[in-house]
Amino acid sequence: MTRNRLYLLWFLALLGGYSYLLWAFFTNAQHQNFTPCLFKNATGIACPSCGVTRSVLLLTHGTITDAILLNPLGLIVAGIMVVSPFWLLYDVALKKDTLYKSYKKFEAIVTIKWVAILLITLILANWAWNITKGL
Repeated sequence: MTRNRLYLLWFLALLGGYSYLLWAFFTNAQHQNFTPCLFKNATGIACPSCGVTRSVLLLTHGTITDAILLNPLGLIVAGIMVVSPFWLLYDVALKKDTLYKSYKKFEAIVTIKWVAILLITLILANWAWNITKGL
């Protein structure tokens, strides 16, 4: 993937994520029975990332413990959503490619067999927990 394509996709993902969070925040969407999860809508079973949006919303309300209990992946997503707009802006404004280089390095690390197995195991454990909680 090229630098420009990555930055465009990253920007669009951030724009979509922030737009949905703003909509959910102001419409109190977590109390409605709406889920954007295609997997859950199709199967009725929570996916590994079900609850991430609600977890991030809980973080915006300052309830960190509830956010972690709902889905710990929400902390990672929230961290990415806070840091990456500034990182992206820094790279674009100063014509750097630090985000791209970090992405490529991360991509190389997750292709190491033991790292991939560890991450897959953690995601599967989170998925089992989501199903057990009835998300």
